[in-house]
Amino acid sequence: MTRCYDYGRALNALGEDRREIREVDLIQTLSKNWWLLALAGVFDAMLSAMNFFMQRPDGTLTLRTTVRYGGTLEQMGMLALAAGVCMIAAGIWSPREGRSWLLMLNGLACGALGLIFAFWANRPIAFRTIALLIVAMAIGIGTYELTTAQALRHHVMAKWLLGTAGAVSVGFALVFVALAFRQMNVARSPLTDFLWFGSYYGFSAICKLGLGLRVHSLGLSQSEQWDALPPLGNPKHAH
Repeated sequence: MTRCYDYGRALNALGEDRREIREVDLIQTLSKNWWLLALAGVFDAMLSAMNFFMQRPDGTLTLRTTVRYGGTLEQMGMLALAAGVCMIAAGIWSPREGRSWLLMLNGLACGALGLIFAFWANRPIAFRTIALLIVAMAIGIGTYELTTAQALRHHVMAKWLLGTAGAVSVGFALVFVALAFRQMNVARSPLTDFLWFGSYYGFSAICKLGLGLRVHSLGLSQSEQWDALPPLGNPKHAH
């Protein structure tokens, strides 16, 4: 009975060690790419602002009341393309993290939307096409946040923040699916579309900036903990 109990405890300890190693590896991998996530968040914030506000002839900003498809969409397209490139790079530079393809999914969808806005702005663009691309973006970043939250066992605040952000991202995806297939009785117009897009990009900016800055701080604190450990003694003198 004692041997079985000790064997079970050894297996549990081994499982705990493996989970801790995965958590440390996850934080280290994310902390290397934190600036890409934060930069993508800055681009998303600029996109959100462009959806909500417009520039008057005198140069002042006001809430958007009209839509100028040419220049406005092209500028939005370049920002979305830049944000997509950042997310794709963050996914590519995370080879050890099995969930990095979710970052790439977000980046590919965002980049595709940017290409449509930048180079097809003068052609009719179906709302469903844009909405489904946003669904892919929200599912990618939302699932990544939820799975990352599950892996963070010793950082309770980061775990809850990422879990909440992931759940809201998935909620945005469901809303845009309903809008794309007209399952919501909402009055539709170009201005209301801009409001929906601005709301999502604003939330996406908060998520990416928050994720980038949070993992950066976790990476710094983790490095300080490792640096504070005493050096290992010479094994030849160990007793």
